[in-house]
Amino acid sequence: MAEQTPVTSSPPLQTADRVLNVLLSFDRERPEWGVTEIAEEFGLDKSVAQRLLAALAYRGFLVSDKRSRRYRLGPAVWHLSWVWERGGGMASLARPTLEALAGAVGVNALFAVPDGVHMRCVAAVDGATGPLRYYVLAGELYPAHAGATSRAYFGMLPPGDRAVLLYGRPMARFGEHTLTDPVRLEERFSEMRRDGYAYSEGEYDPDTAALAAPVLVGRRPVGTLTLAATPEVLRPRREQLVAPLLQGAADLGRALTPSRPRRAPHRERR
Repeated sequence: MAEQTPVTSSPPLQTADRVLNVLLSFDRERPEWGVTEIAEEFGLDKSVAQRLLAALAYRGFLVSDKRSRRYRLGPAVWHLSWVWERGGGMASLARPTLEALAGAVGVNALFAVPDGVHMRCVAAVDGATGPLRYYVLAGELYPAHAGATSRAYFGMLPPGDRAVLLYGRPMARFGEHTLTDPVRLEERFSEMRRDGYAYSEGEYDPDTAALAAPVLVGRRPVGTLTLAATPEVLRPRREQLVAPLLQGAADLGRALTPSRPRRAPHRERR
């Protein structure tokens, strides 16, 4: 008689899907969960929820507070993010959008993410106009108060967060077009929010103009998509480049958006 494969209570892929759903439920709004909350959120028995959380904690993806018995993300998540970032990470996700945009409009396209009181370029693609610098742009820092690349991101922050970052420190002047007055900077931030994009000439680099839009994951800004060239190249094309820039920012936001966990319908939650 042939040996029969044992029948399990749930398919392996279903179990894996449950584990990943639970892991994805940890975010900025809900950085910690309890067993009962997870069970109700996903329509699970408490014993199943407990086993899923315990398995994730055993492998280091979660850590449990012994007093509150609530779970938070653990060191294994940091390890995976470190490996992902060292392997290209954000740059590898952004590059296809940058290549498509730079190829379509013919000027340099770059993606930058916040780094303290700067924006840091993580990926850049040259357009038909050629390189913007004699060195690689990836890694270059742009100050929070100077230029469209920074304005498109910092202008999306709540006023209090922006004030702490910008106005509690000296702001360097890089040229005659650099703004350091808080009132005028706030006016520029307001214009960016109204228009959905920012434009600058010579605020950080005297020989560079930039057209930039915030990249959003949901409603949260995560970075900036920028088109950059000399003022003579970018200025006359400013209006016609807005639409492809905004479309590129939307495409990049979707590429950076993780799948949301599938929660149980309210009627199934206990």
